[in-house]
Amino acid sequence: MPAKAKISKKEKEEFRKLLLEKKNSIVKKLSQYYSDSKEIETDTALDLVDKAETSYTKEFLLGLTDSEREQLALIDQALDRLQSEFGLCLICHKEISKKRLKIIPWAPYCIECQEKKEGESKVQ
Repeated sequence: MPAKAKISKKEKEEFRKLLLEKKNSIVKKLSQYYSDSKEIETDTALDLVDKAETSYTKEFLLGLTDSEREQLALIDQALDRLQSEFGLCLICHKEISKKRLKIIPWAPYCIECQEKKEGESKVQ
């Protein structure tokens, strides 16, 4: 049976608020990106340079959203974990430090496991 994180109900509620605030911030930003990209789409580009710049700007705005979509998924997963295993590393099942969770409340891994994962992805 996996360990239980030592997080009080009050702390869980604080983490829930942090997660929901970050989620709302990202959703708002994504909406703005899409709105901006649609606006760029409807502008008429008069020459080749304008078309290239418009295409680059649109691609840039939509590219920014990839990492934010990933972060949004991590936040949703963390919100789900609040019911049971929030605060536990998904790899080693040890407790994630509260200091780390206060900075990155959606963190799925302890620092050691996160560093290992990043090291593995750099090798590939």
